[in-house]
Amino acid sequence: MFPIFFFPFFFEVPAVFYLAIWFFAQLFSGTLALAGPQQVGGIAWWAHIGGFVGGMLLCWLFVRGPRRLTQPDESGMEWAWEPRRR
Repeated sequence: MFPIFFFPFFFEVPAVFYLAIWFFAQLFSGTLALAGPQQVGGIAWWAHIGGFVGGMLLCWLFVRGPRRLTQPDESGMEWAWEPRRR
């Protein structure tokens, strides 16, 4: 028997850094699939790259900036809580 020692090493990585590493790993693997001596495909690598680029280009459709409220209350019902004046 051989003891296997596994020491997990956890650390925080910014999301932009992780996404850049992931993108270049996909790009590298897709390029190697194209340059390979056999016809094994590699379409999944390029589909991931295309989805990533498409998501980056279209993200402005899904991300909203801060909305300005025309009234102090979000629902516009602040008058409902005021006492009646006679």
